[in-house]
Amino acid sequence: MPRQPTNDDTGTDSTATDQALADELGMDIGGDGADIDALHSLVSDLDGDVSPLVSSVLETLVATIDDLHERVTQLEADLEQTHEVATTAVGDAATNDQRLDDLEAQQETTRDVAKSAIAKAQQLEADTDQQEDAEQLPEGIEPSTSPLDFFANCRQSKVKTMFVERSNRQNTYRAISIAKRWPEFATTRTDGSGVFMTKADLQTALTAELGKEPHRQTIKRVWETLVDIGGDDVVEKTRQVGRDQPQTEILAMDMATAEGLLEKRYVGLDLLENSDHKAATGGVTPVVVESTP
Repeated sequence: MPRQPTNDDTGTDSTATDQALADELGMDIGGDGADIDALHSLVSDLDGDVSPLVSSVLETLVATIDDLHERVTQLEADLEQTHEVATTAVGDAATNDQRLDDLEAQQETTRDVAKSAIAKAQQLEADTDQQEDAEQLPEGIEPSTSPLDFFANCRQSKVKTMFVERSNRQNTYRAISIAKRWPEFATTRTDGSGVFMTKADLQTALTAELGKEPHRQTIKRVWETLVDIGGDDVVEKTRQVGRDQPQTEILAMDMATAEGLLEKRYVGLDLLENSDHKAATGGVTPVVVESTP
């Protein structure tokens, strides 16, 4: 009768029995797996001592074990290759992201350099007899309509240097920066004719600009600065949604003015190089509003 397994067939007793059998047959079952060559040799040695059926079963088992070993080896190789591919892919993705950021930065710099070179060439080619000032704009570039429009269209790093580092007028720089961020914080009129910003909108924009909640006095000063440097471009008025709603103070710009703040049309012209004194004392640069004949 077939031998029925007992509780003694598991654990240490089972292991000891298997080891004893292996020792009797001269096999090594330690290590990572069975010795396939030893199994083949054993089956050959048993040929004639066992029935053909048993010999066939043993050969089948040995062949199956051999196939399983090859399969495990192949799977381990595939896993290692997959790991290497995944690691390489992650590394390549990070490298590509960095290269993309570098290319975008280089493209922006190249665009500014090219724009500056073209503008300066136009200035040199212009007829000086027809210019009222050395800072007259090149042909095709529109004059600004207010100090806000002028400074918003200059290189912002130079605007920051002028107002923050040299003249300690941080709120003026903040006002210019926030005015340029109207697509994020201002409300566009339903008919698309313009945009407006409430004091609550200004507070939200200042929080984003400063990275912290602004002081109430800062909100007030930036609001007043926008009115001051905005000239006719920025209109201070009140808005009432319904009769039961209180009136709300707003700063409004028409759409052409708002879009003009984002044109960067004076970047590269170096119009701020000799304007430190005028900016510090509140003066308007020569480029603001052409004089009428």
